[in-house]
Amino acid sequence: MSHLFSPIALGPLTLKNRITVAPMCQYSAIEGTPQPWHWQHLGSMAISGASLVVVEATGVEPDGRITTACTGLWNDEQEAAFARIIADTRSFSDTPFGIQLAHAGRKASTPTPWAVGAPPKVEIADGGWEPVAPSAIPFAEGWWTPVALDEAGLERVKAAFVQAAQRADRAGFDLVELHGAHGYLLHEFASALTNHRTDRYGGSLENRLRFPLEVAEAVRAVWPKSKALGARITGSDWTPGGVTPQEATAFAQGLEALGYDFVDVSSGAAVPGVKIPGREPGYQVPFAAEVKKHVGLKVSTVGMIVTAQQAEALIADGQADFIALARTVLDDPRWGIHAAVALGAEPPTAKQYARALPDLWAGYPIAHSAG
Repeated sequence: MSHLFSPIALGPLTLKNRITVAPMCQYSAIEGTPQPWHWQHLGSMAISGASLVVVEATGVEPDGRITTACTGLWNDEQEAAFARIIADTRSFSDTPFGIQLAHAGRKASTPTPWAVGAPPKVEIADGGWEPVAPSAIPFAEGWWTPVALDEAGLERVKAAFVQAAQRADRAGFDLVELHGAHGYLLHEFASALTNHRTDRYGGSLENRLRFPLEVAEAVRAVWPKSKALGARITGSDWTPGGVTPQEATAFAQGLEALGYDFVDVSSGAAVPGVKIPGREPGYQVPFAAEVKKHVGLKVSTVGMIVTAQQAEALIADGQADFIALARTVLDDPRWGIHAAVALGAEPPTAKQYARALPDLWAGYPIAHSAG
C-alpha cells in the first residue's frame, strides 16, 4: 500500500491521503475580498487529488496584507465571500478547506509581483500604508521603514488574529494555519535578524518567541477543538544569526504545548541577498525531519517536491508526515490523481472525470510532474 495515499489525522481532522495544497497568494482580491478567480482556482485545487486545500496568506487586518490585492478576513463581506466559496465547492467535492491567517509585517504595502519595474514601496497616495514590525528596520533599500509595534499595537494585532480565526470558523473552514514564516510578522519576531527589541519580546529565543506564541495561544482559545489548528514555521534563515532548525524545534514544541495539531516547515525570506546552497528537490525536507524528531504533533514539508516517487519515499522514510504542494500543483492541477496511478493507488478523481482514466493512462506515460 502507498504511504502517500494512506490516511492521516491532523488532530480531529482526518485526511484521505498525505497530499495537501499549500497556500499560494493569487494577488487577485479587491479590498481583501476574494473574486471569481479564487472560485475557479480553489475549485480546481479541490479536485486535484489532494486531501486538503489551504487558502492563501490572508491578512488579519488591512495593514497585514502583502499587497493591496491580497485577501483579508477582517470584515463581513470577506467572510461571506469565503463562506460562499466553501459552500459552492462542497457541492461537488468533500475536500476540506483551510486558511492561512497572516500578517505581512515589514513586508507589507508592496506591489503585486507582475507590477514589473514598480518600486518595492507602495506609497500611501497609491493605496499603500505604513507597515509595522518588531523593530524599525526596513527589509531592503527602498522599502518602507516599519513602525516598531508598541504594547497597544501588539494587542491590536493579537486581537486581529483572534477575530479572523472566529470569522474563519463561521465561514466554514475546517483548519487554520498561522503564518509564522517567510519573513512576515510572526517570523520577524522569532528571528534575531529582524527582532532587535530590548523589551520582553526581544533578545533571547524565549523572548523572541513570546509574541508568536501569545498569538498562537489566543487563536487556540477561540478556534474549535473539533477543527484542526497548525502553523507554518521557518526551519532556517539560511544565514548566520538567523533561525536555526533547533530554534524551529523550540517554536514547534511551544505550539504543541498549546494544543496545536501540526506544523508545516518552510525556510528563508527573512532578509534579502541570502544564497540558498543546493536548492534542489526536497531541499527543505531536512528541516521538517529535524523538527519531527522532537515533537509529537504532525509535521509537513514543502518546497520542490516534484515526483510521486520522491513524495512516497520521504513519507515512507518518516522524514515528514505529509506534504504541501504549490508550484507543482499549479503546473499539474491533477498531480494527486497522476501520482496515485504512478504508485498503484486508487486515483482520487471526480466521477465526472473518471471516463478519462482508462483512455488517458492505459499504455501511456504518466504525466511528467507525477514522475
